[in-house]
Formats: sequence, structure tokens, C-alpha cells
Amino acid sequence: MSSILEQKKQIVEEIKEKFESSQTTVVVDYRGLDVSEVTELRKQLREAGCEFKVYKNTLTRRAVEAAQLDGLNDLLVGPNAIAFSKDDAVAPARILKNFAKDHEALEIKGGVIEGKVATLEQINELADLPNYEGMVSMLLSVLQAPIRNFAYALKAVADQQEEQQGA
Repeated sequence: MSSILEQKKQIVEEIKEKFESSQTTVVVDYRGLDVSEVTELRKQLREAGCEFKVYKNTLTRRAVEAAQLDGLNDLLVGPNAIAFSKDDAVAPARILKNFAKDHEALEIKGGVIEGKVATLEQINELADLPNYEGMVSMLLSVLQAPIRNFAYALKAVADQQEEQQGA
């Protein structure tokens, strides 16, 4: 009996550590998805560096309380799966939202963003953000715009002077 209790304590500690070390955690209701759909979802999340796990709600509630994320307790009803991401804050939300568009059985309930409990609306807003590479690309294009415009202006002045000298 005590070995089972020890195993449960270890699982609670594991879940708590995942909540604390993840940039983003998303809780979903996967009821209605078949095995092949869940396998495909796991594959997509794994490729993005995310972990997708199913835990008993009672153990998850204890981990949530230990991690002081009490707002999540309301979401832990029915069959839940949790996507954890340590590296990319946007990836789990984006993948789950896109997957839910094609599979109506998947329901995003909420989650945790940077250690704060997040609502469904906040998770959806996060999912709409571009990934890290997309944000860097946008930043670089913004930084390059003034230089590019200056180069166009110089070229226009040079072309105008050539026309005046040729005439």
C-alpha cells in the first residue's frame, strides 16, 4: 500500500515540476478522439518539442495546488490531457487550436502561460501569435525598412542626376 502511495506522490511531484518548468501548459478535453487522431496530435506536439500527457484529475489537482495554480482546478473535470512546452510558448496553443479546427471533439479548456493561469481566450490569443522565427523575421523587416528606403532614395537621386547629365 505504501509503495502505491509513494508512486502517486512521485507522479504529483512530476506534474508539479512540469507545470513550474513549462513556458506554456494547455489543458484539453480529448473525449471523442480516436486512437489514430490522438497519435497524430501527439506526433505534431512532439515534433514541436511539446509533451502531451494524460494524468488522473485527482493527482493533477494536487500538483496544481502544490504549484499554487488553483485557478486550474475548475478545468480538471472529465477526461483531460495536458500539453507542456518548455521552449516555445506559442507551439502547444497553436498546434492544439489548429488540430481542434479539423477535429471538433478536441476542446481547449485553458492553461498556464508563464506561470499564470490563462483562460481559453488567452490561449487562443497566444495561438494566433507567430512563432519565434516569425517574430524575428518581422523584427528584421522592420529594422531593414529605413535602410531599404534610404537606398531607394539614393538610387532615385543617382538616376535623376544621370538623366540630367545625359540630357
